[in-house]
Amino acid sequence: MKFHAPTSALNTSLSLVTRAVPSKPTHPILGNVLLTASSESQQVRLTAFDLTLGIETSFEAQVDAPGKITLPAKLLTNTVSHLPAGELTLDVGQEFSDNHQDNQGDHHQLFIATITSESGRYQIRGMDAHEFPQLPAIEGGTQITVPAFALKEGLSGTLFAASDNETKQVLCGVHLTLENNTIEFASTDGHRLAVIKTSNQVESNLEVATDSNEDSTDLKFEVTVPAKALQELEKLLGNTAPDTVIALWFQDNQVLFQGNSTLTTRTLEGQYPAYHQLIPCQFNRQMNVSRLQFLAAVERVAVMASQKNNIIKLDLDSENQQLTLSIDAADVGSSLEVLPIQLSGESLSIAFNVKYLKEAIKAIPASEIKVQLNNNTSPVVLSPVVLSQNIMAASMLLMPVQIKSEQPPNEPQKTPAKQQSKTKTSPKKKQREPKLAAV
Repeated sequence: MKFHAPTSALNTSLSLVTRAVPSKPTHPILGNVLLTASSESQQVRLTAFDLTLGIETSFEAQVDAPGKITLPAKLLTNTVSHLPAGELTLDVGQEFSDNHQDNQGDHHQLFIATITSESGRYQIRGMDAHEFPQLPAIEGGTQITVPAFALKEGLSGTLFAASDNETKQVLCGVHLTLENNTIEFASTDGHRLAVIKTSNQVESNLEVATDSNEDSTDLKFEVTVPAKALQELEKLLGNTAPDTVIALWFQDNQVLFQGNSTLTTRTLEGQYPAYHQLIPCQFNRQMNVSRLQFLAAVERVAVMASQKNNIIKLDLDSENQQLTLSIDAADVGSSLEVLPIQLSGESLSIAFNVKYLKEAIKAIPASEIKVQLNNNTSPVVLSPVVLSQNIMAASMLLMPVQIKSEQPPNEPQKTPAKQQSKTKTSPKKKQREPKLAAV
């Protein structure tokens, strides 16, 4: 195998596929990247696969001799990333070595890749491409094509709320519901919920292919995809034009996304929570506020947050139409910010986990947001005041945190004498985050 290509093209492709290379491979071949050069298409395809997540991409090159080889991902990436700008040549040779024999005493073939640039020459030992596992092939099943912007909007608004606790694996992903010309994305970690519904504006490009026993006229498909895989998909879509068509293939426990690059992963098994019933139907308070001002104030106040006290308090004042944000961390200090708001309903004091509140505000695709509330113990929903062109619905649900009312400064709480010594030595209980009822 031999090809010539810009160093930047190989380097960019490596940065994409190596995300599917495991940090601790169970087999040496899984720590490698598969390079396949085609003289017909004059392209080089790179593949990485950890047996769960697979990524494949390609770039144009001048292929003098077609072929395949697998090379150590980390070594190859480090080598290419340090090469000067310009063109490189990768040439693969084979040789037999007396130092590499199998159980029958036969000599093993060694594959040596020689990378030549303007400044030097580097040789890397590889492994036979036939040992590299093939990416799962999806034949038949369900295929849906959607524009890239629908995936970008949905993922950016929901990935943050997926759980990283693998004790309940189905929550470690984003639930996709595909129906007619919409895709709904939902994620929850048990403490918060994010739901984004995107529309498919490129209706002429919508194609559905199903098995013969499926009714394509009334298609509704639901699947839960691991958040880790979708985080890599979001990165792959980063430089993709919004109207680029992405093909989604579903079959059994496998899902494949195919655009300029290909990503395949296993789906998560299990029944996803009925999240729609968690969202209240009515509210008696609504606060409208600038998203950027709200986010900036939360970030400034959050400087005083600590591991022991990560609770931010919000005081909604209906008379003065203002919001006071505060954190009081006894071991660090305190902070306070005041913002103008539009509030309908009575005043209310409520508290949240500052990290959850900040991430929810960031994920809302709007310049102005509305915060809908009932009381300081029921779920609160954040959503855009005006929906953007490609968003049909967006809701971020948070559970408030209950905080103890402050004692009057001149009336400290009394503790019975028999319990005083015990109270001094007993450690503080860590405040538990409130959980959503149906999760």
